Amino acid sequence: MAKKYIDIMDTTFRDGFQSVFGGRVLMDDFFPAVEAALKAGIRHFEFGGGARFQSLFFYLNENAFDMMDRFREIVGPDVNLQTLARGVNTVMLDTGSSELIDLHAKMFKKHGTTTIRNFDALNDVENLKYSAECIKNHGLKHEVVVTIMDLPPGCTGAHDVAFYEKTLREILDSGIPYDSICFKDASGTSSPKKVYDTIKMARKLVGDDVHIRLHTHETAGVSVACYLAALDAGVDGIDLAASPVSGGTSQPDILTLLHATKGMDYDLGGLQLEDILEYEEVLADCLSDYFMPPEATQVSPLIPFSPMPGGALTANTQMMRDNGILDRYPEVIKAMREVVEKGGYGTSVTPVSQFYFQQALNNVMQGPWKAIAPGYGKMVLGYFGKTPVEPDPEVVKIASEKLGLEPTTKTALELANEDETKSLKYWEDKLKEEGIETTEENIFIAAACGEKGITFLKGEAEVNVRKLSNMKEESKGEKMASGNYTVVVNGEKFNVTVAEGNVEVQVSEAKPAENTSAPAVSGEETEVKALLPGNVWKIVANPGQSVNEGDVIMILESMKMEIDVVAPKGGVIKSINVATNDKVVEGQLVAVIG
Repeated sequence: MAKKYIDIMDTTFRDGFQSVFGGRVLMDDFFPAVEAALKAGIRHFEFGGGARFQSLFFYLNENAFDMMDRFREIVGPDVNLQTLARGVNTVMLDTGSSELIDLHAKMFKKHGTTTIRNFDALNDVENLKYSAECIKNHGLKHEVVVTIMDLPPGCTGAHDVAFYEKTLREILDSGIPYDSICFKDASGTSSPKKVYDTIKMARKLVGDDVHIRLHTHETAGVSVACYLAALDAGVDGIDLAASPVSGGTSQPDILTLLHATKGMDYDLGGLQLEDILEYEEVLADCLSDYFMPPEATQVSPLIPFSPMPGGALTANTQMMRDNGILDRYPEVIKAMREVVEKGGYGTSVTPVSQFYFQQALNNVMQGPWKAIAPGYGKMVLGYFGKTPVEPDPEVVKIASEKLGLEPTTKTALELANEDETKSLKYWEDKLKEEGIETTEENIFIAAACGEKGITFLKGEAEVNVRKLSNMKEESKGEKMASGNYTVVVNGEKFNVTVAEGNVEVQVSEAKPAENTSAPAVSGEETEVKALLPGNVWKIVANPGQSVNEGDVIMILESMKMEIDVVAPKGGVIKSINVATNDKVVEGQLVAVIG
């Protein structure tokens, strides 16, 4: 009897890069590995979309559409090139209007895409309907998704087989056009038994002719067991990556699954061990200069308690590393458990995983529920769709008060269509104002990436890639800028002033930094300090200006959030101690009120 053919999608160049490097890999560095993968027999690639769309514009000064075109040239016309889209968000930072959702499908078809995997983190089927229609209308294959994970221990109400059956039935009953079905576990927390029962359930519902896939990550250490369970249950396709961007926070390695299925009645894409080994050797050489975060290569037994997707984990730890707060990471992961439970059990996958992380970070750095991350707050208030269960009423109340928004029952698409800043005309006019050519590609780039997209299109973007050679050069000439800093010595914080130039520096006994959760008051002056590390995005108040308690003085950009720095008391701004684009650390003096 012939072995069952299992379609293998190689996720190396999208999810692998995202999971290990935060998507920051330059195209000319990895294209030789694409050629090697093709030679090894790979005929199905995930090559773009998801966070690998913005990362090229934000960090690489590369055009994602150019990358996609060149990828297609390498692999030829017949290879299945797949991208990832987030329902009504597509690959944008926020919900898109109907016009932008349609433009997404049109542009991705134009630039080499065969299949779009389309998911909604809340499993709100309303968020999949229109995007699915656009995908099919533009001649693309549509892979509809049910997002899955395991809930933290003790939590119930969603993310069991019954919940996934309900979601899949809603998809089928809605008439959404699709070519295949994927169960996507971005956190890798689903147990093998649940995976087996879920695939069995789906096969019974849709019959033997529908292509069913499983996507998972190694983050919690059970991905191989889950794939074997899925194969036993009748799955048709699985997603794998190639070393060195496999395992850990990424997908299991192709070689690992070829080994794990030896002697079984499965043909994994016709792939052979020796051919894949040669491909992986080329890939390792291509990526040899890239800094590999240690957490990217590990599995974590804590992830089932606080489901953090592999694709988001390293991006967040890298941001924490850049901002000097990586030591707080275990606290943030621990705090995610409550955030997930009180947020309504949306699946921990983009963008909800980032909402969870941002809120957990706020709870750790500023105190539980003292500040609401905008995305998390809007989610519990209903602005992104209906959560699987009702969010905690007290958290909903706090979010409403902090964000100044009322809960809504409108669909996310309705809200987006009412917002003129999400129209094609708005972004076309924006490009004209900047003197940028108004091609459809440029309009979508600007709409999807906001100001950073405009910066790229103006030719002002910078490359921010963590290469070992660059890091060595930077460390040789590294120098702290003058200013006020908080340093940690043996677990204690100290205020340090760094000066340069021909100045006289008074040296005195170091004293522990004051608690940054409360303003420091000296006489009639109040020092305002940063509660989180980040960059100064906008200064709102100026010296000499009167402010009331709670007024915004400046806005920091930190961990993909905009953080308001507010006046702790009324008075007059005596000084603003930072400038726009300055990098600040936790506890740094940013303003003085008299």
